[in-house]
Amino acid sequence: MGIPQNAKNSFTLYVMTFITLFLVAGVIIYLSWFATTEETLRTDKNITTLNGPWKFIVGDNMQYARPDYDDSGWETMDLTAPPGAHDDDVGLSGFIPGWTAKGHSNYSGYAWYRMKVSLDSLPGNNLALAAPSAVDDAYQLFMNGSLSGSAGNFSGTVPIVYSIQPRMFLVPENVKKEKYFTIAFRVWMSSFSLGPDAGGIHIAPALGEKTHIEKKYRFQWAQTIKGYIVEVALPIMFILLAITIFLLNRSRKPTQSCKWFITALVLTGLMRLNQAVYYWFQIENPYQADIIGPVILKSLVLGSWLMAWWEWFDLHQPKWIPKMIGILSLLYMVAQLLGLPWVSNAIIHTAFLTIADYIRLLLLALMLFNLYQGIRKQGTNGLLDLLAGLLMTIALFPTEVSALHVIPGIWFPYGVGVSRGQFFYAAFVFVMYAVLIQKNRKERLA
Repeated sequence: MGIPQNAKNSFTLYVMTFITLFLVAGVIIYLSWFATTEETLRTDKNITTLNGPWKFIVGDNMQYARPDYDDSGWETMDLTAPPGAHDDDVGLSGFIPGWTAKGHSNYSGYAWYRMKVSLDSLPGNNLALAAPSAVDDAYQLFMNGSLSGSAGNFSGTVPIVYSIQPRMFLVPENVKKEKYFTIAFRVWMSSFSLGPDAGGIHIAPALGEKTHIEKKYRFQWAQTIKGYIVEVALPIMFILLAITIFLLNRSRKPTQSCKWFITALVLTGLMRLNQAVYYWFQIENPYQADIIGPVILKSLVLGSWLMAWWEWFDLHQPKWIPKMIGILSLLYMVAQLLGLPWVSNAIIHTAFLTIADYIRLLLLALMLFNLYQGIRKQGTNGLLDLLAGLLMTIALFPTEVSALHVIPGIWFPYGVGVSRGQFFYAAFVFVMYAVLIQKNRKERLA
């Protein structure tokens, strides 16, 4: 006599729930693992943080790279970060506002940073430089007038920008023979990146003995990985939940369709994963990332979740709802595309962003309507389903939720930025497992 199907379903549910819990616990342990590394690096006397003051000028002239260039008439730029300072996204330490907050509020384009460094003050002979791990938007590094490396592609008229990643550059042998040498950063920022704190170098570079700079370099990469590790964990959680739902519904008689729910989970996972792909691998430039993320995936995610709850609650009325979801999702995609600043001019893209905001409100209204219809149909038996739906809704509509000023938009556990949406996505997954366990128990008792 074989194992009853309900018992198999129970086993599947508990195994998947345990795997998901194990995954979350692993992420928490990973985030806490690096908590003490930063303090060790801060007190390392073999590393000199180049806070400045740097000589700074907006504009572009390749003569600025020359070590003997007279920069006495330039302004100064201090890159010293207050204790505990970090960016407001993933928690990169030592982050400071850029040039738009320091007298150049509407400037975009090229700018230069220069500093003359005394080699006598640096311990060791095998020297390296840890480049800034946060820069808007690209840079070239010159040591004593020679190009040492870059972040971004400067071969064309306008640089091709990718995400800024930690980089380490060795100090050339010929430079080490000098008493002083000049470090110069040629920085370029697109007009599309303009903002209150944007522009140029946000984290001071560091100079020192190679083995110690390597430690800092690895720490910077650890921060970058930590900052987006949740964006990898969430898609895995979504895929595990999608597999669980598929296995459970395949065994039901009659089989209950959950194709939209599974589709929504997969698309949401891809949307979140794309964040990590952009920052960890330089295979997407910002334009491609805008198209893939906010335009295509975001629109498909919103539409698929509306259809997912329509399907989950087995709703049939009003019949025009699915068609309306499709139309609004398509319109939202078009509005998001035309609302990109590099697609249309300022007036047009602002108008389309406003249109996109109104479409989002309509999609939010439809989401809440579907949840209302579902709870009316299921009554108190659907309270957990309603909770799951509300958690997903809060995660999917961060702008609208932030306007209520009820729940903070981001927290920094272990120095890593975790958004409100990420917390609510994770909570949604566990509530959905509770929903599935509840449904399975009722089927066993039926």
